[in-house]
Amino acid sequence: MVGLGVVLTSTPVQANQEQEMGCLMEAIYFEARSENLTGKLAVGQVILNRVREKRYPNTICNVVHDGKYWEGNPVKYRCAFTYWCDGKPERYGNLRALDEVQKVVIMLLAGVRILDFDYVTHYHASYVEPYWSRSEDFIYIAQIGKHLFYETLYDY
Repeated sequence: MVGLGVVLTSTPVQANQEQEMGCLMEAIYFEARSENLTGKLAVGQVILNRVREKRYPNTICNVVHDGKYWEGNPVKYRCAFTYWCDGKPERYGNLRALDEVQKVVIMLLAGVRILDFDYVTHYHASYVEPYWSRSEDFIYIAQIGKHLFYETLYDY
């Protein structure tokens, strides 16, 4: 059983903090705006864990916008985060949720983390079963809200 407590750690500072904050807000908003605080933190922590992991890009914006591109545009459903290439425009329609996400981003960038999520790099909604979730390379860690979270067996 995973401990879902929260801990304060240090966070690497990004070169363009404002832009990076915007990308993190965008991803958490479109991936987890309906989740509770812990669910939003977990999604954000996955992104920050990927930034730290050598197999992924080393900035928040590049992690969030990672995927296949054709002529400069993301290929539909071929991105690391579904919202980025689902064919829908990214518009913030729920200002209350956006305010909550902004507070979560500030917490994450201040070093707030979920205990035992240091190596969690993947998640998916509970109503889908992506091919990779059945692989022996992924270890199921926990479900928080509508998302299931996984670690990988890759070296960091």
